[in-house]
Amino acid sequence: MRIGQGYDSHRFEEGRHLVLGGVEFSDECGLKGHSDADVLIHAIIDALFGAAALGDIGSHFPDNDEKWRGADSAELLRKAVAEVRAAGYEIANIDTTVICEQPRISPRIAEIRERLSQIMAIPVGNVSVKAKTNEKMDDVGAGVGIVVHSIALLA
Repeated sequence: MRIGQGYDSHRFEEGRHLVLGGVEFSDECGLKGHSDADVLIHAIIDALFGAAALGDIGSHFPDNDEKWRGADSAELLRKAVAEVRAAGYEIANIDTTVICEQPRISPRIAEIRERLSQIMAIPVGNVSVKAKTNEKMDDVGAGVGIVVHSIALLA
C-alpha cells in the first residue's frame, strides 16, 4: 500500500469556465491556469504521482510547455492513472476536500464523484469528495480562489 498527498490552488479569473472534477459549472467564474485549471483534478494527479513516487504534476505536464495550454485536465488525469498503473499500482481510493466560499459544491458532489470514477476507471464508492468553506478566513475565505487537498491510496 502506498499513500500520496496532493494539493492545488487557483485564483478566480473572469472570462474562464469553471471546471471541477471534470464537471463544468457554467454559471460560475473560472479559475486562472495554463490548462483548464481544474484544481480538483490537479490535486488528485499530485496525490497519485506522490503515492507512486513519480514526481508531481509539474514534472509531467509543465505549465511552461505550450503542449498543455488549455489542456483538458480529465485527459491529464487519464495519463496520470496510466502511468501509475504502468508502475504496478492500482488505485484503492481517493479522498478529496474542496475548500471555497463559492460556488456551492455540495449539490454537485454525486456528479463529480461519478465523473472522477469514470475518468480513473474505478468504482464510484472509491472516490470521496467533500466540500468545505474557509469560514471567511484568508484569501480563500474572501472568495479569491479555490484550494483542494487530496489523498490517494494505491495498492
